[in-house]
Amino acid sequence: MTATSDLGTAELASPDLLRSVFRRHAAGVAVITARGDAGPVGFTATSLTSVSAEPPMLSFGIGTGASSWPAMAGTDHVGVHILGEHQQELAATFARSGADRFGPPTAWREGPEGVPLLDDVLAWMVCRITARVPAGDHRIVLAEVLLGYPTGPGRPLLYHQGRFGGLRD
Repeated sequence: MTATSDLGTAELASPDLLRSVFRRHAAGVAVITARGDAGPVGFTATSLTSVSAEPPMLSFGIGTGASSWPAMAGTDHVGVHILGEHQQELAATFARSGADRFGPPTAWREGPEGVPLLDDVLAWMVCRITARVPAGDHRIVLAEVLLGYPTGPGRPLLYHQGRFGGLRD
């Protein structure tokens, strides 16, 4: 077996090592939204995962120090939005601390269960939260998909090496 690197240069596990490794992992970009006590909240997520087909379930991670966490901790329903290549600025807005995420130019409407639904996305789902699993400084949120819209136009937005981008042909 051939090693791809010198084991002598391997690093011990740390937050920086984890971030460095996952910068090399291209991930789709989603925005998770919920209705909070003071209005809509949301954040950009690259940790979205399909969990189960029957029943349809997904998961995402959120830091307990995130500004959206109190609303996510207290709500029963969330919106999950798959972003397109044309939505790099929207992804950056929802990733930026202190940003007015739902002010102009963000286009959205109230959907089922009061969930904020973003306009012009590749796909969206309204989900019912079934569990919040402690995982270090994060929570893994498990949610059952209740309804969705899978046919928005465009190609997916990706996150890689600390930047948003698209697929190459």
